[in-house]
Amino acid sequence: QVQLVESGGGLVQPGGSLRLSCAASGSIFSGNAMGWYRQAPGKQRELVAFITRGGTTTYAGSVKGRFTISRDNAKNTVYLQMDSLKLEDTAVYYCYASINRYTSADHWGQGTQVTVST
Repeated sequence: QVQLVESGGGLVQPGGSLRLSCAASGSIFSGNAMGWYRQAPGKQRELVAFITRGGTTTYAGSVKGRFTISRDNAKNTVYLQMDSLKLEDTAVYYCYASINRYTSADHWGQGTQVTVST
């Protein structure tokens, strides 16, 4: 069964940090890319970052320099380290896996809420 299981969301103050995790079944972890989208209330889902099977990373301009995506191949897990969080980072974050492409999701995680608030 194909699964993406996310964890690590929560409430944090501006300037704080959170780390999201996405554990994947082996069959999809070995696909072309994995990454994260996010969706804030009333807004469209937007790409945050992705990492290829080979380890190349790409970030949205709004998070570049603050977020770091990485993967642990031994654990079939992708991480999103989020530092210097801003109010506008508040959203539901969705892990995805793309088997043959980079940003088109073939599989989705259930989503995890990240709230940045004073």
